[in-house]
Amino acid sequence: MKKFALALVIFFLVLSTAIIKNTTKKIEDEIYTLKENIRVLKSDFENVSLDYDYLSSAEKLLQYQSLYFEDELIQKNIKDIKIYNISKDINKVQNLKIIKE
Repeated sequence: MKKFALALVIFFLVLSTAIIKNTTKKIEDEIYTLKENIRVLKSDFENVSLDYDYLSSAEKLLQYQSLYFEDELIQKNIKDIKIYNISKDINKVQNLKIIKE
């Protein structure tokens, strides 16, 4: 009877170890995937942040224009910007809508 109980305990320990190992592997895979997604998002955030910091105003754009471009850039009124939509073979020109959140 003692041998049967010992074999049962050993079997239970092996089984529980396998279950824990599989669960841990799944969690590690999820963590790796999330870390990779975060790394990509951080890179995108850094690029967008850089664009925002250096190109956040019309004055800065005009300043950079004088440094880097030969042709003159013209400042446009934001109300003059239009959106051209193509959907279901219907072409529409709409005004740009600015929404502050």
